[in-house]
Amino acid sequence: MLPPLPTPILGEINAVTISSPDLDQSLAFYQRLGFKEIFRENFPFPWIQVTDEALLIMVRQDKDPYLALTYYSTDAASVAVSLEAKGISFTYKPNPTDPLQRYVLKSPDELTISIITIPYGFRLPSGKTMLTMKPDEYGRPETYTNQIAGMYGELAHPVKDLGVSIAFWEKMGFIALSKMSSPHPWAILSDGLSILGLHQTTQFSYPAITYFAADMKTKIQALKQNGLENFVEQGAGNICITTPEQQHINLYSMG
Repeated sequence: MLPPLPTPILGEINAVTISSPDLDQSLAFYQRLGFKEIFRENFPFPWIQVTDEALLIMVRQDKDPYLALTYYSTDAASVAVSLEAKGISFTYKPNPTDPLQRYVLKSPDELTISIITIPYGFRLPSGKTMLTMKPDEYGRPETYTNQIAGMYGELAHPVKDLGVSIAFWEKMGFIALSKMSSPHPWAILSDGLSILGLHQTTQFSYPAITYFAADMKTKIQALKQNGLENFVEQGAGNICITTPEQQHINLYSMG
């Protein structure tokens, strides 16, 4: 049994932020994977929120590829002060007069983390991830929140030194839920909102949104029949998709 999840300290809502040169193209892509649009705005730049009710993705318009783990907080300034007291440094801090308070930092392995004043109308997804599902549901695809892509499992992130990375994320309010040594050193961490898979490996060099399913071979076949493109086979029932924004999504079979 996994240990109890901690109370998040970075914010009340989390998302994966991805930049896109074409919001409508990105929206169509994520809809194909079981997501739906829930919010759209043009301030401070055009953006769309999409969710499959397990994961929230903020797609913002920008031609340069970008991915960040984002938190929305009712008191971002206080969160920043508490992190600085732990020795955390920010690469960007807002001016007091900025209408949107945004703090940015980097993990030891260059994953961008943003803490932003929570805007009106945002909400947490209401569905289950692999951390909030019962283990006996993993083999029952009818229980999955996302019937097309499967169970949201982790934001997989390659790291140079697993111990150093875990120590950093612990300062951010995460705990290590599991640690493994095969096929490489890796761990699953969570702060009660985000799920991080830290992988000490050179097999991949990018963060990847990762889904799992007992029937992933069937799901992948259905996606291919629906016109899925830009993917690489990674063994039977496993693919890595390159998204329209040049990010990556893994669809992996359980077991």
